[in-house]
Amino acid sequence: MDKKIRLVDVAEAVGVSAVTVSRVLRKPELVSEAVRLRVTEAVARLGYVPDPAARALASARTDVLGILIPSVTNNVFSAVLRGIYDRVEGLPLNIQLGNTRYSVLEEERLLGVFTRQRPAGLIVTGVDQSARSKALLRQAACPVVQIMEIGDDPIDMMVGLSHRDAGRAATRHLRDRGYRRIGFLGARMDPRTQRRLEGYAEVMKDDGIFEERLIVTTRRASTVTLGCELLSELLSRAPDVDAVFCNNDDLAVGVLFECQRRRISVPEDFGICGFNDLEMMAVAHPSLTSVRTNRTEMGRRAIEMLIARVAGEPIDTPVVDLGFEIVARRSSLGPSRREAPFST
Repeated sequence: MDKKIRLVDVAEAVGVSAVTVSRVLRKPELVSEAVRLRVTEAVARLGYVPDPAARALASARTDVLGILIPSVTNNVFSAVLRGIYDRVEGLPLNIQLGNTRYSVLEEERLLGVFTRQRPAGLIVTGVDQSARSKALLRQAACPVVQIMEIGDDPIDMMVGLSHRDAGRAATRHLRDRGYRRIGFLGARMDPRTQRRLEGYAEVMKDDGIFEERLIVTTRRASTVTLGCELLSELLSRAPDVDAVFCNNDDLAVGVLFECQRRRISVPEDFGICGFNDLEMMAVAHPSLTSVRTNRTEMGRRAIEMLIARVAGEPIDTPVVDLGFEIVARRSSLGPSRREAPFST
């Protein structure tokens, strides 16, 4: 009696994983044309007939991609979602979105819900999941991408940037432009904000000008109004402060408004740098310097990594550093300087 050809036999003949062969048979549009042709040729040559029972079991995994973000109102994450939805468009995949609201317990709960639903893949924000969340992610029978930053211990794959390096670069930019008494304003104080603060502190300590009183932070959510309030507190602590690095652009705009209310000239008497480079930074008057992050590309790249893994294709670079860019505008021209090269 002839030996029954199995899925693994086809995989060995082609030199790919059994998952890839299964994907070619079930969702061929997710697999590259070259691999698809090799698999279909081997199926025909070997006479492989799919096992209906095995197919039914395999179909227990859904075509849902679970996405966990900490906020659905923050424009930063809107850009990430745009990249995700742009890349998923036209594919037989559905997005299931979860909002953790910056809560460790809510992230654990949502991950429990998502993993029980056997998703095709998971995208989670950040690298600071709790021990329980990390255990759920490592036990999930699907690929996982951590986004928004990079770290030394990926659960599976990562795409993002070093927020500590970005904080260093922003502070160094203000120092290089001639500002000396540079403060830091931070809201929410999530792990990514804390790493930006660490970068700021490293530069200030390296230059021998670090002072705790130049740092004003709060656990409150970021708003433009809060930026006004935090600058007021900073000025009451250190009236001679001459610049601030804000952990996001909402605070930076609030700082600009408060400077204008107090008739503090920007950039001649006060420099400002934000973070994320939202659209409003370029159209503010004066225009505001910010750290540009590639958020839409993060979403696109995360989906591409998941699609490749689902198709059984190897990931040559599981940790992708998209970096950042200091977009220098008028708000950081330098003290007592009214004209200098700047980016619009």
